[in-house]
Amino acid sequence: MLYWLLYEKLYPVFRVFRIFRYLTFRCVFASLTALLIGMLIGPFVIRRLREFQIGQYIRDEGPQSHKTKSGTPTMGGVLICIAILIPTLLWSDLRNPFVWLVMASTAAFAGIGFADDYIKVVHKRNLGLTGRQKLALQFLISGAVAAVLTVMQGKGFYSTRLVVPFLKHFRPDLIWQWMGAIPHLHWLSYLPFIVFVMIVITGASNAVNLTDGLDGLAIGCTIIAAGALTVLTYVSGHVVFSDYLEIPRMPMVGELTIFCGAMVGAAISFLWYNAHPAEIFMGDVGSLMLGGAIATVAVVIKQELLLPFIGGVFILEALSVMLQVGSYKLRGGKRIFRMAPLHHHFELSGWSESKVITRFWILALVFALFALTTLKLR
Repeated sequence: MLYWLLYEKLYPVFRVFRIFRYLTFRCVFASLTALLIGMLIGPFVIRRLREFQIGQYIRDEGPQSHKTKSGTPTMGGVLICIAILIPTLLWSDLRNPFVWLVMASTAAFAGIGFADDYIKVVHKRNLGLTGRQKLALQFLISGAVAAVLTVMQGKGFYSTRLVVPFLKHFRPDLIWQWMGAIPHLHWLSYLPFIVFVMIVITGASNAVNLTDGLDGLAIGCTIIAAGALTVLTYVSGHVVFSDYLEIPRMPMVGELTIFCGAMVGAAISFLWYNAHPAEIFMGDVGSLMLGGAIATVAVVIKQELLLPFIGGVFILEALSVMLQVGSYKLRGGKRIFRMAPLHHHFELSGWSESKVITRFWILALVFALFALTTLKLR
């Protein structure tokens, strides 16, 4: 809205407002706006959550040291959601369909998390939506994102071809072209792409959710992942950088730099209150939302295969849970880790909570930097 007012309406009169046409400038303003919103309304949100007695319920099988965190206000993801969406509305070009798609996906995943957290609060236990219910809703939203992208592909705004790291000239298409010629079944040609997008977005959403177990761990890793995505969205929409890096240029996705900048600012503001010892937890409303938002942006800018590096810590946490469950079921109750997700394993191995968090942040930064270096490697 401010972009429309300051640049499109006032720029012809006040030439100084020309600066608002630049993505980098608006990205910085979006990040600062998100940071300011989060810092200003954070105390109010924490106070209101305490008044409504919306506190975290700690699972009995978790580390005993976490019992002291019971009752800490949760559902802080509402704060993150507000701090992301408002700056995006203010500083981005709202005629861009990708902006609306990413914001809608973010809000929808936040809705799932809100429902999950609300049920936990009402029933005063650490169980909200069932696993099947949560997955069904996540797949539904991810499928809707994929369906919108297929429509955009038909209009020439998007490509269903994968960008493969290290192999820039190998771009497999996720559409069955041969099926497009079959009467009444042409819509099935998009099935591989839709299934792929559903798995990527749903998987990322749950990976962030699993990482959210220590004060500041998930949100700190989110800052790093969102920062890497900010760079990727900018270069994907820039004619010079995309040509130099030999990545597909997508002029319209550059506007998502504003969204990613807002995500960085919102995450930093939340970390202020979520740092150890946490005054507020993001809850599922935050973790599911952030995972969905990160993955949706990655899919839109054709960098979904870089997600294992952009969000390397999230992937490791999810893999640790899958390996633990698989080992327990297939090896007669034997476990690989002391406890999953992975951060609990290191806690029970004697690492302090602060040390686990800091070292995981360092690891996340290494993964993100490697993801950015792959842009020139082939």
